[in-house]
Amino acid sequence: MISLNDYTSCDGLGLAELVARKEVTPQELTEAALAASAKVNPEINAVLQTLPNEAQAEIRRGLPAGPFTGVPFLIKELMLHAKNVRCDMGCKLAQGFVPSEDSELMARFRRAGLVLVGTTQTPELGYNPTTETRLFGPVHNPWDSARSAGGSSGGSGAAVAAGIVPMAHGNDGGGSIRIPAACNALVGLKPSRDRTPTGPDYADPLCGLAIEFALTRTVRDCAALLDAVAGADAGAPSLPLPPARPYLEEVTTPPGKLRIAWTTTPVSGSKIDPECEQAVHETVKLLKDMGHTLIEDRPQYDWDEFLEKVHVIWAAFNALSVDFAAAATGREIGPDTLEAVTLACYEDGKRYSALDLLDSMAHGNRISRLVGAFFRNVDVMVTPTIARLPAPLGEFNQDRKGMTAKEWTRQVFTYCPFTPLFNTTGQPAISLPLYFSGSGIPVGVQFAARMGEEATLFRLAGQLEQARPWAKRKPKLHASNA
Repeated sequence: MISLNDYTSCDGLGLAELVARKEVTPQELTEAALAASAKVNPEINAVLQTLPNEAQAEIRRGLPAGPFTGVPFLIKELMLHAKNVRCDMGCKLAQGFVPSEDSELMARFRRAGLVLVGTTQTPELGYNPTTETRLFGPVHNPWDSARSAGGSSGGSGAAVAAGIVPMAHGNDGGGSIRIPAACNALVGLKPSRDRTPTGPDYADPLCGLAIEFALTRTVRDCAALLDAVAGADAGAPSLPLPPARPYLEEVTTPPGKLRIAWTTTPVSGSKIDPECEQAVHETVKLLKDMGHTLIEDRPQYDWDEFLEKVHVIWAAFNALSVDFAAAATGREIGPDTLEAVTLACYEDGKRYSALDLLDSMAHGNRISRLVGAFFRNVDVMVTPTIARLPAPLGEFNQDRKGMTAKEWTRQVFTYCPFTPLFNTTGQPAISLPLYFSGSGIPVGVQFAARMGEEATLFRLAGQLEQARPWAKRKPKLHASNA
């Protein structure tokens, strides 16, 4: 049996190498993941279900030969579906929903050799930058249990940070992979629109704002996993250009001299935490020392109009999701089955017309053209990932009575004003754990590249990880701690 110290010291590729050399079996890795969960999950509340019998049965049937053969994996209970695995979507309305088939991305995770050992928490229907639900309670940040682990992939983020698994599924419609990556000192990539499959249930979820992928501890795991799962599935709405070579090769390829824009000023005009600002300033200095050209600049657009149009899309998609959950479970939509703000977003979404939605999508096109023109002159843009240190638990209360849907949207994106732009444009963006506050709290730095240029991000991320390694830093709540 592999020790928890040895298990948590390896990333996903490292564990797969142990399996390939027959130094450990997939069964033993599954047992280690379950032991890690039993040890730390009572304190962080990130994992909702463990699947010991299903995982061992999958191993006995024979695992595919992939880059992660035998490596334990967790999935977020939202969007992605695993056959016969409950998907509660963080709410009473959907509780007990069990999909009958794997979604395409889940099938690709399995073909990569990953072993599904459980599921993680999401806030109700994913519309929250923290993960705290009326149904299941809050997910605690392993670095500071009084703080948020981020959202909406906060359960996955906390589980990876605490050493339960080396990587876990997430999705991102406004920052939901990058925010928990920042809160938990992880690597969080939002790939380019349509880079990963969302079929057969979705074409472009959230009218193209959302994309599915994962959170990892190392850049090489992120790259290898994207190599394993990227590409359109049958009937997908678009066909992204394939990379010139495997992303894993890019991690060790020098990026050359890049022209990099940076800012610590949100378009919203709101103030950010000095330590989030300092994280970017230190990163800028490091990038200059590496030989890159840095310019302080950012795209200019109207924040209030942007919020208004993004809100229409989120509210409309929320209404669609609520109606789906009600149809799937037979429960009635109301305050007993939905949190107060979710219900307000549902009612708002039902009021919007098709013209409202098309107008919001047209606005997104205008923003994409504006930002695309900006990126003609720069290779990468650097910002804080979120505007503050991880919020105290309880601040983002999705069950707050009397709050309007628009007030909620403003509160959410004031907290993370740098992430949603790249959901609108569809560009790839990655959060890297390059800085820690004076009190030891992780601070993420976001890097965005031109549409389809994940390779640029992997080259730069690999260079930064080598210059300022982070993977060996462990939070207070960790499976290897005595």
